[in-house]
Amino acid sequence: MSLIFKILSAAAWHDAEASGTFTGAPVDLADGYIHFSTAAQVAETAAKHFAGQRDLMLVAIDPQALGSALIWEPSRGGALFPHLYAPLATADALWAKPLPLDADGHHDFSGLLP
Repeated sequence: MSLIFKILSAAAWHDAEASGTFTGAPVDLADGYIHFSTAAQVAETAAKHFAGQRDLMLVAIDPQALGSALIWEPSRGGALFPHLYAPLATADALWAKPLPLDADGHHDFSGLLP
């Protein structure tokens, strides 16, 4: 199974867990869909959009669980990225783990990605 990933603040994820639904971060709400990345894309996403940010979570999702609301669309350099055109039920998360920074201030995906 190929997973997709969402990076978001720990506070936003904890709020979503409390309500059972994640409706999106500000960028998601502005764009009209929830942004996800594949395992091959997520480190670049972190570097581009979350550089140096602490207190982040990495949430893993089975894309099959999202049904037809998940659409693969071209983005950076024409690569296809998964976009969810619906709220995300937190029950659809396979896991959510802290995304730490390494000693150089880059996000450390060690042990998080397949």
